[in-house]
Amino acid sequence: MRIAILKERAAGETRVAATPETVRKFIALGASVSVEVEAGVSASISDSAFIEAGAEMAAQGQAAQGADIVLGVQGPDPAMLAGANPGAWVAAILDPFAQRARVDAYAAAGIEALAMEFMPRITRAQSMDVLSSQSNLSGYKAVIAAADTYGRAFPMMMTAAGTITAARVFVMGVGVAGLQAIATARRLGAQVSATDVRSATKEQIESLGAKPVFVEKVAGIEGEGAGGYATEMSEEYQKAQAELVSSHIAKQDIVITTALIPGRAAPRLVSDAQIASMKPGSVIFDLAVAQGGNVEGSVPDQLVERYGVKILGYSNTPAHLPADAAALYARNLYNFLSAFWDKEQGRPVLDEEIGNAVRLTQGGKIVNERLLG
Repeated sequence: MRIAILKERAAGETRVAATPETVRKFIALGASVSVEVEAGVSASISDSAFIEAGAEMAAQGQAAQGADIVLGVQGPDPAMLAGANPGAWVAAILDPFAQRARVDAYAAAGIEALAMEFMPRITRAQSMDVLSSQSNLSGYKAVIAAADTYGRAFPMMMTAAGTITAARVFVMGVGVAGLQAIATARRLGAQVSATDVRSATKEQIESLGAKPVFVEKVAGIEGEGAGGYATEMSEEYQKAQAELVSSHIAKQDIVITTALIPGRAAPRLVSDAQIASMKPGSVIFDLAVAQGGNVEGSVPDQLVERYGVKILGYSNTPAHLPADAAALYARNLYNFLSAFWDKEQGRPVLDEEIGNAVRLTQGGKIVNERLLG
């Protein structure tokens, strides 16, 4: 069983799909590991560190030669898989809805593509959940970036020259990223409030010491929603939420938006009129900017200023924390493959529940129900 680790080609991608730690663990399972030269440099992992862990270094573009499993962060160009064994697996964040042509090319090449972002949110798959591990870091980084852009201090400070009031931070969307954003803002000393369409998150917000801001008398989503994600809400709810947010957002110094709907454009949470109501010097960080944005006028990787309010968001937020993001992502991949490792066959054998969820292509065809509908 040969596992190949590719160097990422996507612009701005600093992560890598393996670390010396996971290389050692794969070798302990009985696999050999091939790592493309300089694959880990942007994540502060040298080629020598991979060699010391037992990996073989492959020349640029040659890592997939003879590979049974190819691991990546973002989906590799099919040309990068030339020389892989027939039926080889490719496990990465494949973005199948936006990159359908690439998925079709995997099928045509006989590659079995496994979309790590399709990992079901069930208890036994938590350690394999790349979206959660990367979103956790994204929520942290969003607050740090907003704090750096904000022209004032976060905590209340009592000084001989007078008192500095605590920053007011409002988190919109309380998934993994939102919860980490709340916790980070609280650690920095801000007054934090948060909102979500899922009623179950109210208790989570309060547990972190933040104030929940929820629409009353209009039904939201009871429980956690489909797969733990929010879904689009009724027009009545959207109108009520917009009115609530408008009155609240005008008082905030920092707004962090995190709302995403799988396979759909990000829902619009903050309008131009709401931005105009905010105080000059306020900051909005749009974590959903790469999927169309929660904030009107946000642009990926650009600082936009409207009405004195600074709006920013990264197209790839985890890539701004490459060492930690790579370490967590690599462990997700190891946990995934090792959980299904068959000692007799010397390779992983996926079960139906998780296998059918993440598998996009097999036997030259598209097989995932989410792509066949």
